[in-house]
Parts: sequence; structure tokens; C-alpha cells
Amino acid sequence: MKRNALIFGLVMGAVLCTNMIIMVNMLYNNPEFKSNDLLGYVVMVVIFSLIFVGIRNYRNKDLGGTISFRKAFKTGFFIALVASTVYVVVWLFYYYLFVPDFIEKYTAHVLHQCTSEAEIATKTEEMENFGKMYESPFFVILITYAEVLPVGVIVALVSSIILKRKEA
Repeated sequence: MKRNALIFGLVMGAVLCTNMIIMVNMLYNNPEFKSNDLLGYVVMVVIFSLIFVGIRNYRNKDLGGTISFRKAFKTGFFIALVASTVYVVVWLFYYYLFVPDFIEKYTAHVLHQCTSEAEIATKTEEMENFGKMYESPFFVILITYAEVLPVGVIVALVSSIILKRKEA
């Protein structure tokens, strides 16, 4: 299981990081960029669908075609954890070395999406608070894990339900 989780997690992590770097560069270079959160999460779910493939691969090649829900979920969770950890580490390096002013660019992006003066005032205060919290590397790590790990855990849960198979 460890080998399987590591291989699939590293592959997923690389794909997640590629997607993240592309999206950050689009936003970083164009604050008027129209983001779509729903599309972003759909792309993440598609990427995390490799968890399904990883669990199925482990079940069929290493366990002779049977797997319990618990073992399937454990495998899927570790695949998601490895991928998310790769994502977090790459973001930390990318943020601190290449885009240290990302919060300012992101704030401009968020404020550009606002449609009223009241919304601009509210979002300005929210983004100031977010920027202050983002000064802490611990917060950066937590918020970055929170972007991707929950999606991975949900995909692992659904995949485990679908793939569990008892011995005949």
C-alpha cells in the first residue's frame, strides 16, 4: 500500500502543482482574470480521480481483487495526503521565492470582482485580515492543505464505497 500511495500521490501532486502554477500565474499577471471556483473544484475532482485508479490498482494487483472499505479508504486517504503535501510544499517554495507579493495581487483580483461600494469595503477588510494571517507560515500551510485535502478525502471516501469488494 505504501508504494502505491506514494506513486499515485506523487503523480497527483505533480498534476495539482502544474494546475496551481498555471492558475496563479494567470491571476498574478492579470488581476481582471475571471476566476470560476466551481470550475476549479471540478478540475481538482478530476485530478483526484486518480485516487480511484490507485485504490483499484492496489485491490486488483496486490490484494487479489478484494478490499475492505477500511483498507480502501486508508489507501485513498494516504494517496490524497501525499498529493496534498506535495502541493503544499511546492506552494511554499513558489510563494516565498517567486510570488511573495501574491496576496496583494490576489486582493486586487478579489476587489475587482466586487460590484458595489459596500461589497468593496467588506472585501477590503476581509482581505486585510487574510493578509495579516498569511504572514504566518503555519497559517499558509493550514490554508493550503485546506484548499485540496478535503476534496481528496471526499474522493477517497466515494472511491472506497464504490471499490470495496469482499471475498466470494
